Amino acid sequence: MVFTPDELILLFHTYLWPFLRLSAMLLAAPIFSYSSISVRVRVLLAVLVSALVAPLLPVTPVVEPLSALGLVLALREVAIGLVMGFVMQLVFAAVVVAGHSVAMSMGLGFAMAVDPQNGVQVPVVSQLNVVLATLLFLAIDGHLMLITAVVDSFALIPVGSGFSPEGMFSNVVALGTQLFASALLLALPALTAILMINVAFGVITRAAPQLNIFAVGFPVTIIAGFVFMLLALPMFISTLQRFLSLGLEQTLLVLG
Repeated sequence: MVFTPDELILLFHTYLWPFLRLSAMLLAAPIFSYSSISVRVRVLLAVLVSALVAPLLPVTPVVEPLSALGLVLALREVAIGLVMGFVMQLVFAAVVVAGHSVAMSMGLGFAMAVDPQNGVQVPVVSQLNVVLATLLFLAIDGHLMLITAVVDSFALIPVGSGFSPEGMFSNVVALGTQLFASALLLALPALTAILMINVAFGVITRAAPQLNIFAVGFPVTIIAGFVFMLLALPMFISTLQRFLSLGLEQTLLVLG
């Protein structure tokens, strides 16, 4: 089969815009953005998925990529992909915040580990939450649902259509405040139990000032924190699954 130059240009435009949106999503989304996954693997995955979905998408306009309009369209596609990946990143960040709150209250704030997702040090409780969230995200096929959401976004916001980025970014801000406020639900059972223990230690300190509360309090709060985290694990898993499902739904809703 021999392609004419015009056919090659049309084919290039057909695959360019899906590739930009998908590659931007893979750059920002959880799991795909891990530092252990090389850029070459992400690019190959974006090329493969783009080749599969491009024939199913609406007809894209033929725009010179190096022109002013082409650069604007390219930046818009990259922004949409980054926002869709960043929405799921917010869910994982809320999980880290919940673990950080529990770790600080139970006295494990000094026990840090490197988070492979963000490359920063987080408390070990947050690292445990991230591992659980990652396994649950893969178990519900969240990575496939995220790619599906990006493909569906072309029907919601076709290439070259009218689009207001202000509404998209304001929706992301509103979603971030909602998720971080809801992150306390993940840590609420352990936080409540540790608070009651600290109140009891406060009463004991007032009754027996000679008691070394630091020598007694730290082991008790750490053990109690792990016990109540274990007891609250079924509720934690169900709440986390609801958060992940909410994040996957919001990947399209934030686009307006």
